[in-house]
Amino acid sequence: MKGAFIVRFEVDRQGETARAWGTVRGHLRESAGARLFDQWLKPMELIDDGGSDTIRLALPSAFMTNWVRNHYADRLAAEFRAILPDVRGVSIETRRAAAPALTAPTVLSVANSGAPVAAKPTAAAERPPLDTRFTFDRFVVDGSNKVAFNAAKALAEPGAPRFSPLFLHSGTGQGKTHLMHAVGHAYLAAVPDARVILMSAERFMFEFVSAMRAKDTHSFKMRLRSADLLMIDDLQFIAGKDATQEEFFHTINEVMAANQRLVVCADRCPQGLDGVEARITSRLSVGLVADIKAPDLSLRLAILKRKLVDMPGASVPAEVLDLLAGRITQSIRDLEGALGRIVAYAQLTGESVDLDFAVATLGDVLRGAERRVTIDEIQKAVSAHFELKPVDLVSARRAVVVARPRQIAMYLAKRLTTRSLPEIGRKFGGRDHSTVIHAVRRIESLRDTDREIDGAVRTLLRELEG
Repeated sequence: MKGAFIVRFEVDRQGETARAWGTVRGHLRESAGARLFDQWLKPMELIDDGGSDTIRLALPSAFMTNWVRNHYADRLAAEFRAILPDVRGVSIETRRAAAPALTAPTVLSVANSGAPVAAKPTAAAERPPLDTRFTFDRFVVDGSNKVAFNAAKALAEPGAPRFSPLFLHSGTGQGKTHLMHAVGHAYLAAVPDARVILMSAERFMFEFVSAMRAKDTHSFKMRLRSADLLMIDDLQFIAGKDATQEEFFHTINEVMAANQRLVVCADRCPQGLDGVEARITSRLSVGLVADIKAPDLSLRLAILKRKLVDMPGASVPAEVLDLLAGRITQSIRDLEGALGRIVAYAQLTGESVDLDFAVATLGDVLRGAERRVTIDEIQKAVSAHFELKPVDLVSARRAVVVARPRQIAMYLAKRLTTRSLPEIGRKFGGRDHSTVIHAVRRIESLRDTDREIDGAVRTLLRELEG
């Protein structure tokens, strides 16, 4: 009888600790935010310590253990003591394969014989910081993004992937990150136990450097290379970072060799990524490369109408939508932000939305949208159109395949920006204003006689002006 009491006491104590752990996790998620919580704190498990007055928490790697100890040890101890006053401390450890873990909420029961029934240990599966707004059903499709959309949906299907990697590229705010998150949502819906990792290239670099300093690169490598779906955003940020590129190359090699899914996003095509090693861009080109072009007027209107569906009670007349779609041409993110701002101001002030209200609310946004093309954007667009590297346009090369696109870029800079001729020349490798004048006149002349040149200029103007 006494033995049964001890068993029941230990089980009750374990149940209290597990319930307290569930409460502590909830507090941590609220205070740390979803992104930080999912990345660092969610993988923590509560270890069955047999009723000890020290709470034992475990993480999958020494690197993560050190980070949580340095940043959250005191906070965890205070949180537990607020619920269980007899707790003396918190031990943050690296998980061992044989360690039994209690994942909240875990309920232990006592069998009729008085013996405790052990709870099944469950691994704290890593969950990526996916934005709930970014799903396939909320992505508006047209000719400018259809290939990228269909490719993303295909990669998210369960079973052996038809291709990998998927490389998505576009300008800022045109939907590539939306598609990346949508792949994660769809794949987890189809394969709930899948290991999915989403991080920016900047985060990849930070974690790799931190792992090197902690002398725990093995855990970092195994974590990424064991992913069923690995997604890396903003690849351009590892340009020039030799050690990070070395590790990134080996990571994508391992993922691809294992026939696992890989999605990479950047602001330009693989061959246009200056400062990124050729062996990386070559490997990323093996799968499917899909670009997302700047949205045209009809797509911008469709996006605004779709966004309104997610704003119950919002009333925005057609002429206001036309104003936004006509003036904010380059970034879907800016477009949706402007609509959200109008609706929020109207709800806060109690005013109805009309053209005057929209102009008064978005004066700075609309004025800024009138002239946003830069020489850097022109150089990127021209180099992408002619399949060159942006560095070619500022080089000393005089071959026609480089010189003609350079002249077109100078012509567009003169037409689309307010920069002076000497300023334009300096942006093209320090050339003088007379070279710019010659380029402008040459392209003006060729547009009258050469259909290909005129067609290229027209295409670039549509892309740059929206």
